[in-house]
Amino acid sequence: MAEGLKNILMYAEDDYLMLSGIQHFCFCRRQWGLIHIAGIWQENYLTADGEMMHKRAHDESIRERRGDTILVRGLTVRSNALGIVGQCDVVEFHQSASGHPLVGEDGLWSENPVEYKHGRSKTIDADRLQLAAQAMCLEEMFGTSIPYGFLYYGETRSRERVELGQDLRDTVANDFAEMHKYYQDNWIPKAKYKKCCKACSLKDICMPKKRSVENYIDDALGDMS
Repeated sequence: MAEGLKNILMYAEDDYLMLSGIQHFCFCRRQWGLIHIAGIWQENYLTADGEMMHKRAHDESIRERRGDTILVRGLTVRSNALGIVGQCDVVEFHQSASGHPLVGEDGLWSENPVEYKHGRSKTIDADRLQLAAQAMCLEEMFGTSIPYGFLYYGETRSRERVELGQDLRDTVANDFAEMHKYYQDNWIPKAKYKKCCKACSLKDICMPKKRSVENYIDDALGDMS
């Protein structure tokens, strides 16, 4: 658990944010604001494909046992310290001598979250931050420690192990603190044109504009001053 979050109840349930919002926030703060503050959403082929994958992963009627492992789908998780609530696509519970009791099961268990994504592994940390947030919720709920989780990418059919280090956890805590501030102030970040705007389903609503050469030079000189 990130430093400063242990044994702290910071948020009332009415102030909880959606856990999945951190993926939007990392991709683009304005996109997050339009979706989670303004309530604006628009599908494109990327979001539709991802939605289908998550519907399959969130089928709560599917609970599998594979030897000493139990797979639970669509598990609702929350964190009082972070002020968030959401669902894990899949949580793998493994029998472990150093684990904790699990309702309805014999023995001790430890867990690892598995997040499903329709595309492929990214250079930005958006998916890894969402996975880390899920792990931090599970840690708070079960009083345990989760050193790693997994990202499964549909396009490449690959499973990526993600080490949940302190830097990733600190970013999760800082990002959600910033998101809570924006949400309480009802403030949506301004548009900033980036290459990733082309893939955003909200680009026609957001209307980001490319910077002129003059603005680019002014910004560059400002950074040097």
